[in-house]
Amino acid sequence: MKLAPLCMLVAAVAGGAVGKLPPPERPYKILMLLAVSAPSHRNVFMPLAEALADRGHEIVMLTNLTKVSKHPNIKEVNHYATPFNDEDTNMFECLKDPTGSFLVLERIIVPVARNFYKDPTVKELYERRKEFDLFIVDHAFNEMVYPFVHEAPFIMLATPGLDFRQSAVLGNVLHPAYTPNIILDFPRPYSIWHRFLNTIFHIGIAFYWRNWVIVPQVQKEISAQFPDLPPLLDLERNMSLALMNTHFSIGIPLPLLPSQVEVGGMHCRPARPLPQELESWISGAGAAGVIYFSLGSVAQSIHIPVEHQNVLIEAFRRLPQRVLWKYEGELEDLPDNVMTSKWLPQQDILGHDNVKVFITHCGLLSLQEAIYHAMPILALPIFAEQPKNAMFVKHSELGHYLQWEELTVDLVVDALTDIINNTKYKENMMRMSAGMRDQPTSPKDRAVFWTEYVIRHRGAPQLRSPAAQLSWVEFLMLDVLLLLHLALFLLVFVLRRIFRVVAAKIFGKDSAKIKKE
Repeated sequence: MKLAPLCMLVAAVAGGAVGKLPPPERPYKILMLLAVSAPSHRNVFMPLAEALADRGHEIVMLTNLTKVSKHPNIKEVNHYATPFNDEDTNMFECLKDPTGSFLVLERIIVPVARNFYKDPTVKELYERRKEFDLFIVDHAFNEMVYPFVHEAPFIMLATPGLDFRQSAVLGNVLHPAYTPNIILDFPRPYSIWHRFLNTIFHIGIAFYWRNWVIVPQVQKEISAQFPDLPPLLDLERNMSLALMNTHFSIGIPLPLLPSQVEVGGMHCRPARPLPQELESWISGAGAAGVIYFSLGSVAQSIHIPVEHQNVLIEAFRRLPQRVLWKYEGELEDLPDNVMTSKWLPQQDILGHDNVKVFITHCGLLSLQEAIYHAMPILALPIFAEQPKNAMFVKHSELGHYLQWEELTVDLVVDALTDIINNTKYKENMMRMSAGMRDQPTSPKDRAVFWTEYVIRHRGAPQLRSPAAQLSWVEFLMLDVLLLLHLALFLLVFVLRRIFRVVAAKIFGKDSAKIKKE
């Protein structure tokens, strides 16, 4: 009987050995390009950068963010262009933006494109670009870095998760009958109205960003500095691989190409012990527990409109739970059950047994962390893909979804009370968390393997779908359909002529006989 546990232990150790990546053939030089990014984007890049650096590779990361890594093989380089996470940027302005957040992004991205290559540090890196074995580009907002990847292998890391526009570039056009757009989703199965709206969003968002407003302005700035380079969208088509911050267990299963690798939750990790003061405060809440509130790294609580802030404070005052609030400034007249801090160790808090609910803007990384730690959610989305994520929370019964414009004290209190007292939300979260964690290899190991694969195979052209080279006319087979319609028209025309001739001979003789009689 004692042999069975020993065999299981040996099998587990052997399985771990089998799953371990072999050492690389040599150290590689990799340049990560995050010209316009938020701390949350870097939080997706950094686990991959550190994993590659641990394997001996030299990583250079070009960002607009303050340096954070202490790894000897990681060098963070900053440029002076307007940072995406500027403290003066009030993301609550997006609530009044009919495009969701595109107008705000336009004001940020175009000046960066204008100034980016004027930075001496950027110019030096650009002149040294042939020293690098691979480029990894932050998919969102970074078309201005495409001159770096001209005639060079590169990978896109899709930090916001699935983007149907990027998928189409690789040759995998995702169907709007079931694939959500990047802003909204609808209850499934989609009704005819929802399919119509989703199709309009798919076409409209892609056209607005790539062909009408954003990319054309960026292209104008880049062409002024690199007049001989191919168009940016042509350079983009040379992409070898997309590492996607998604996983089918926490979204919807989609048909993907070999060049689309899911690495969602790569940044998630088990909770670590909290600082003693914070641990005592959370544990001291007793059976009622703690509610954790954070709007992430881009949107800041100090920018919450006063009327909404007052609603939240009054709601917290009525609750028996303690509330831990990531707030970047000072608040007066807070109830005794509320603690604020400018920074909090989010994953360590979400993994604490006495935390009951996570009030979140529902950014993708926060959503993934909540699912990983099985923490029910009250979603208060602000911009970009956050409303879509909040709808996912609602439809999957992982928590509640409230809109800022409709907030009342009773709504907040009722939603939080229901999430805490109704066990279905925690059970659904635990079920989804188990599916997210149940993977043959870790997302980080998959990302490392495919990154090195692209380098080993010199851009890995074998991964590229021939559909990526087709025009929309060819992909939708509009020319073939036109030929089929012409052939059908010709066939009908010929058959009608034949029928007329036959009919004339048959009915013509009969009519002649009748006349003679």
